[in-house]
Amino acid sequence: MTRETPSRATDRFDDDDYPAYTMGRAAEMIGSTPAFLRAVGEARLIVPLRSEGGHRRYSRYQLRIAARARELVDQGTPIEAACRIVILEDQLEEAQRLNEELRRTTSDPSRPTGP
Repeated sequence: MTRETPSRATDRFDDDDYPAYTMGRAAEMIGSTPAFLRAVGEARLIVPLRSEGGHRRYSRYQLRIAARARELVDQGTPIEAACRIVILEDQLEEAQRLNEELRRTTSDPSRPTGP
């Protein structure tokens, strides 16, 4: 067994993308069931990584996304629609961010234009 240096192992605690949570723990953390996590995986909202033994592992980032879908499902939205809504919300947020960034760069008179 290899032992990691403490700083490398500690870095994983801060990594939102590190697949640290088993399906049971992940479901518990977002207040759902393992079946719900399988369903959002089937809808391709999140794609869990697999352990060497083939078990699903989830990151904190994935759990935040799944929790957003769970809130919509709890309000009566079908799971497929909830997953699509979360995807579209994220796409809209990214488009608005890019649009704002483009506005800032094109409206800045001190910024050189063209070659």
